[in-house]
Amino acid sequence: MNNKYAYFIGCTTPFRVSNYDLSTRKIMDKLGIELVDIPDAGCCGLYYELVNELTYLSMAARIISMAEDLKLDLMVVCNGCNGSLFRANRKLKQNHELRDEVNEILSEFGREFKGTIEVKHYIKVLWEDLGVDKIKDAVTKPLNVKVAAHYGCHLLKPSEELEFDNPKEPVSLDQLIEATGAKSIDYYDKLLCCGGYVLAADKNVAYTMTGEKLKNVKNAGADIMVTNCPFCHVMYDANQRAIENELEKKFGIPILHYPQLLGLAMGYTPRDLGLEQNRVRVDPGKW
Repeated sequence: MNNKYAYFIGCTTPFRVSNYDLSTRKIMDKLGIELVDIPDAGCCGLYYELVNELTYLSMAARIISMAEDLKLDLMVVCNGCNGSLFRANRKLKQNHELRDEVNEILSEFGREFKGTIEVKHYIKVLWEDLGVDKIKDAVTKPLNVKVAAHYGCHLLKPSEELEFDNPKEPVSLDQLIEATGAKSIDYYDKLLCCGGYVLAADKNVAYTMTGEKLKNVKNAGADIMVTNCPFCHVMYDANQRAIENELEKKFGIPILHYPQLLGLAMGYTPRDLGLEQNRVRVDPGKW
């Protein structure tokens, strides 16, 4: 098992949910996993993918080349970054002509894509590289809470490329949740999208999608919802009150980043994990 990774936090996390980064660093430290920051990494190129492929691949390859310089696999905390960087890494490893085009662009910045490392979402690092049993061993304060897991889209799909877990019946996040002592509950349309990608085009559609998921979580009797993507978290947590107003429904469901849940089970205080930054009030004292 690797115990050191190049660490890429993306764009949304530092600007919208800095407690995601904070809690990730806390749990990884306690698990003995060293995170090596990549200064000036920039954007993964996700939003250019459907506009200009060469631009997208060059942006992604620049970041990957920084991890290659460190001789470390690249760990990401954003589902979108995960899909973007993973696809670029795979495509450039397989297509040498495209790699040459990208490297011609990167040469202007003194960089080169070599294809020597892997891109991994931190859920994959925890579930595959570390293993659920070692997560359980790190738990000192088991939690008594019912949790609704939200996987998000780009952790599992496109499945033929990412090849992680079962995209139709995933278990990785559920097992990691239950490693904390919590109960991961099933609920209707569990794999439904958070609606985040529709937000810029049609707020009403996005809010309806998010609200439908929150309704299903509430109806299933969950105490909290857990996400593993910063933008999914923004949709469910930061936008929850606006969605309640828009749909004229009350949800009141606390939304935690998975590292916050695990951090509490490891004995960190709510303050250690930045829970005061969560928009929907969280009260771990009830667990």
